[in-house]
Amino acid sequence: MIFGKSLSRLPDEELIVRLQGGEGRALEEIYRRYSPLLLRYFYRMLWKDKERAQDALHDVFMKIIENPLRIDPQRTFSTWMYSVAYNHCKNEYRRQAFRQSAMTTMPTETIVSANVEMALDRKAFSETLDRVLQEEGDEARTMIVLRYELELPFAEIGAVLDCPEGIVKSRLFYLKKRLAFALDPYKTILEK
Repeated sequence: MIFGKSLSRLPDEELIVRLQGGEGRALEEIYRRYSPLLLRYFYRMLWKDKERAQDALHDVFMKIIENPLRIDPQRTFSTWMYSVAYNHCKNEYRRQAFRQSAMTTMPTETIVSANVEMALDRKAFSETLDRVLQEEGDEARTMIVLRYELELPFAEIGAVLDCPEGIVKSRLFYLKKRLAFALDPYKTILEK
C-alpha cells in the first residue's frame, strides 16, 4: 500500500508516471496486468511457439525497463503496449525467411476412433484457419487476435494499427466473410 492506495487499484496512467519516476513496484503491477495478455498475443502471432512468445514478452518489458520514458503519454498505455507488440512481431517476421508455421504431418495408419477422428478434424480446421490468416497477412491476423482473443474495442485496434476505427470494422467484416468461405468445409466440426 502506498499512501493508503494499493498499486493494483491505480489506473495505468498513474502507474506509468510512477514507473517513469523510478518506482519499481509500478513496473511489477504493469507486468502483472499485461504479461498474460501479451504472452497470449505473442503466442498466437508467433507461430504458436511458446519459447518465442516468452522471448518476445521479455524483449518488450526489457524495452520498458531500459527506457521507461519511451512510453508515449499521449496514448493509452494498453494501446501503446499493443503497438509495441505488433511492431515486435513485424520485426520478427522480417528476421525470419519464412511466413508459414511448420505443418505437422498426419499419421499414416488408419484411425478408427471417433474421438481421435474429431481431434484430427479440429486440428485440420485449426491448421486451415492459421494458413488462411497467414495468407491474409500480419495485419489481418493481428486484427483477429486483438478483437476475438483479447477482446479489444475497435477504437483501440485502430490505434494499434494506426488506422481509423471505421477501417478496422470494414476490414474485419470482409475478413470474416473470406474466412467463412475458406472454412465452409469445416461447418460440421464447429457444430459439434
